[in-house]
Order: sequence, then structure tokens, then C-alpha cells
Amino acid sequence: MANLIKEIQNFFEKQAFGVCTALGEKMGIASSSIRLFFIYVSFLTLGSPIIIYLSIAFVLNMRSHMRKRSTIWDY
Repeated sequence: MANLIKEIQNFFEKQAFGVCTALGEKMGIASSSIRLFFIYVSFLTLGSPIIIYLSIAFVLNMRSHMRKRSTIWDY
């Protein structure tokens, strides 16, 4: 049971921190600073940046899927 919880935690950490890392690399800012920004703003605005965060995660996920395919015949 503890192993399953650890695997779930690792999955969510990998997915969530990918957004902050990608934004940090593009803007030249430490990803830890971006994480703190999202946490503080989420508390101050009652969670509305979470919607922005999730939409950015969705876009990054879709971009990674689109880049893997080189031609239309790869499917």
C-alpha cells in the first residue's frame, strides 16, 4: 500500500513540476520560484491560477505528443 502511494506521488510530482520547469527554462527563472508564485497566488485568489496551471500543463502535454510524430504515416 505504501509503495502504491509513493508511485502515485511520484507521478503527480513529475507531471506538476514539468510545467514549472518548462516555464522556468523559457523565461530564465528558477522553477522553484515559479512554484512558489503559483502557490501564493492560488491562496490569494482562491484557486483561479490552478485553472491557468492546468491549461498550461495540457498544452505542454499536447506539444510533446505532436513533436514525437515525424510524418502522418507513423501511426
